[in-house]
Amino acid sequence: MTAFAGWENFYVIVGSSAGALIGLQFVVITLIADTPGAPASAQASGTFATPSVIHFCVVLLLAALVSAPWNGITTISALWGFVGLVGLVYIGIVTRRLFAQTIYQPVFEDWLFHALLPCVAYATLVISAYMAYVHARPALFFVGAAALLLLFIGIHNAWDAVTYHVFVRKRKKREVEGEQAGKH
Repeated sequence: MTAFAGWENFYVIVGSSAGALIGLQFVVITLIADTPGAPASAQASGTFATPSVIHFCVVLLLAALVSAPWNGITTISALWGFVGLVGLVYIGIVTRRLFAQTIYQPVFEDWLFHALLPCVAYATLVISAYMAYVHARPALFFVGAAALLLLFIGIHNAWDAVTYHVFVRKRKKREVEGEQAGKH
């Protein structure tokens, strides 16, 4: 019996959820792109939209890696450790983008879901890689927790982006249209 026994259903559910959400994210971005003023938000897309797709892709990658028929945990733990390190570098880039973009003033929730929690998830992958050599079973639980955290972060961020466009940007558009109609 391998260390991965019993994890198949978990990663089928988590991986297929991530794959479906990637597709939905593309549909939503396409629909939002048709709204007036969308090109002005291109600066913020690398900060707010792209990370969600990246997190979903990482969850899908983790599901694929853990579902592969490995003979042991050594190679797979090195791979998820590498994914965690790359993720930490990427979160550094996203954090820099949060500071640099001027379209929207980030609030605490943005810092939490775009910088802090993803950093925790990717750091958990790195720690799990080292932990797997000594305690494989708990390491697998930490990898699963990191995958779920990234999935929930992506869901939150995608929802946040959609509600921002639906409730804030459309309201501002209606206000501008009302002011212009009042001037004529």
